[in-house]
Amino acid sequence: MEHSAGNLIEKETAPGNRAGRTLFDKIWTIHQAAEINSETDLILIDRVLLHERTGAIALKSLAAAGREVLAPSQVFVTMDHVVDTLPGRTDATSMPTGTDFIVATREFATRAGITLFDLGDPDQGIGHVISPELGIVLPGTTLVCPDSHTCSQGALGALAWGIGSTAAEHALATSTLRVKRPRTMRITIDSVLAAGVTAKDLALYLLHRFGSAGGAGHIVEYAGTAVTALDVEARLTLCNMATEFGAFSAIIAPDDKVFAFLKGRPYAPGDADWAAAIASWKELRSDEDATFDAEHRIDAAEVTPMVTWGISPQQAVPLDASIPHFADVAARDPRELYDRALAYMDLAPAKPMIGLPIDAAFIGSCTNSRISDLRRAAKILAGRKIAPGVTAICVPGSTRVREQAQDEGLDQIFLDAGFEWRESGCSMCFYAGGESFGHRQRVISSTNRNFESRQGPETRTHLASPETVAASAVMGAIADPRGFA
Repeated sequence: MEHSAGNLIEKETAPGNRAGRTLFDKIWTIHQAAEINSETDLILIDRVLLHERTGAIALKSLAAAGREVLAPSQVFVTMDHVVDTLPGRTDATSMPTGTDFIVATREFATRAGITLFDLGDPDQGIGHVISPELGIVLPGTTLVCPDSHTCSQGALGALAWGIGSTAAEHALATSTLRVKRPRTMRITIDSVLAAGVTAKDLALYLLHRFGSAGGAGHIVEYAGTAVTALDVEARLTLCNMATEFGAFSAIIAPDDKVFAFLKGRPYAPGDADWAAAIASWKELRSDEDATFDAEHRIDAAEVTPMVTWGISPQQAVPLDASIPHFADVAARDPRELYDRALAYMDLAPAKPMIGLPIDAAFIGSCTNSRISDLRRAAKILAGRKIAPGVTAICVPGSTRVREQAQDEGLDQIFLDAGFEWRESGCSMCFYAGGESFGHRQRVISSTNRNFESRQGPETRTHLASPETVAASAVMGAIADPRGFA
């Protein structure tokens, strides 16, 4: 098994260029194979993740061109996007042509000799969940996947970003990609989040404050006491929504929490290489005199539980607030977007968010489907029942998460409360698998996008933390989880 890609290997650099480097600069320089022009470099790619929705396309196209995967041991494929999550699932799926994607991915992955986490595999799950839990992503690595939420994995100190199928084909064949160098941004978050406030609330707060284009063209480094206080799974949630922020990706400097998280993972360095890996990973941080193209600083004490009201993740407000008037958001939302959001969501200015009736509740997705998410939601649900008429579904992010939750008895808490307990996958984060909530149903969801029809035909999605989803399912209306002991 190859582990060298996770180690920091210093290149000879002129002394004047060594000071003032960001974490991004360090990883980029190590992986710079060639300078194409003043803005674009050829970057070495350490890991490629694929899933059956777009991975099949890249693998099939590569084979049709008569090319082979250059480094099969560094490529990993999972079934997550179009597979059903109902217990007893098979290759059959309610998505038109979905079975074709599954079968083709299996065929071409086997032919290419790359690692496949197939249905029934104990390591199957959502790509951005299984990669950290298996130690596929490591500090200092470059990792790409044809999925926009690949940025999640920057939480472990990696440079990870989403690409298209054509770029994936190039990465498979050459282990390189032509990449335009992004600008750098640091968001320093001081203090710590208050009790009952989560990384999901923080991500929605940043979108509320800076807008969905706030990070456009930038690699965002999250720093500060509030960030270092987060556990690794919470950091994954924060970085996950950098794509909603418009960013190229997000990254957090690895620390002892990350090292402890990775120790003993199947694809992490073993005991013989561990000390060397740690020594190199500790160098992965921005220098004290590093300069960024943009900087923001916020106080974590300002953040409260959040929920979206509109059709863009930036259209979020504190849970205890009301839907804003246009004048309140005019600097961020065009009038057309504001009016369209109100009409689509069937809402009006000044209407309180708390108490808004819901039809369904969903806990899952690469944003909030890890074991810590399920534990916090189960704490809300324990001894309670969901409201009559509410459809509630929980989809663990991986088979490992599902089994761990079952070992802890969390599945029974969800079932007793009235939730469906599913197999792992993307499920109704967006209904690529063919499943959906009902026409114009109002859904409270732990996912990352509230676009029109994202979770079904004209479904009205409100994004929130798993705790808020659980509390709202019990109340049958959007509710503040801090009121649940």
